[in-house]
Amino acid sequence: MSILTQLDGAMNLLHKVLDLRTTNQQVIASNIANADTPGYAPASFQFEKQLRNAVSEVDIRPVTNQPGHFAITPDSINQIKGEITRSPDKTRIGDQNGVKLDQEMINLSENQILYEAAMTMLNKKLALLKYSANDGK
Repeated sequence: MSILTQLDGAMNLLHKVLDLRTTNQQVIASNIANADTPGYAPASFQFEKQLRNAVSEVDIRPVTNQPGHFAITPDSINQIKGEITRSPDKTRIGDQNGVKLDQEMINLSENQILYEAAMTMLNKKLALLKYSANDGK
């Protein structure tokens, strides 16, 4: 973790979101690649609920090792890993491949848009830091 993400909770959160969105992209791409594989059970990567819970924690207590120290970001954000689940085809018709290609393409597009939004926000934060470091020039 870089010093900037340690100093700024929003940057730490955006960094984690980008990591999770990248993993989601890999899972979706794997589903699309296996759309014609007989018996393939599509995977889904769930992390939004964990992320929402970590961000909205009301009872955040600082974790410190010295009385004068204070926590900058909650540790719970760094501990989010997400969960991959598989959904086998239950229709027992055809090759028992459960991939719905149209839905996977929608998921791929949505994930890409949300990834780009997080990247844009991170770039804005970095531009603001650069502006501040250059005395507003």
